[in-house]
Order: sequence, then structure tokens, then C-alpha cells
Amino acid sequence: MKTLNISEEHVVSITEKEIADLAIRLEQDEYSNAFEGLNDWHLLRAIAFHRPEMVESYIYLLDLEAYDEA
Repeated sequence: MKTLNISEEHVVSITEKEIADLAIRLEQDEYSNAFEGLNDWHLLRAIAFHRPEMVESYIYLLDLEAYDEA
């Protein structure tokens, strides 16, 4: 299994094309194992935190919802 290493340098240098490809993989969900999909999800999440403008079109893939814990 390939270990995911998400560095700040990687997140900062990722291109719009790479993000679009990542989103396509997540949408198709045809991974050979669950860890590959989870790695892509974590990468998209890291990008969303550091460069939110880059993932606006794909935020639905993260299934992030605001909820009231009150």
C-alpha cells in the first residue's frame, strides 16, 4: 500500500488540471482498494483547507456539512 504524504509544498504546487483529475477519480470511485480512494479524499481535503478557491467546484465530494451541536 502506498502511503500518502501530503506536504504543504505539494498542496501549494498542485495544478487545476491535477485537481480536476483527482475529482474525476473520486467521482468514478473505481479504486482497486479503499485506501486509494481515502488517499485521494484526504488530498482533496488538504487542498480545500489550504486553497479553498481551487476546490469550490468539487467541495461536494468532501461531504462537509455544517451542523449545530447545540
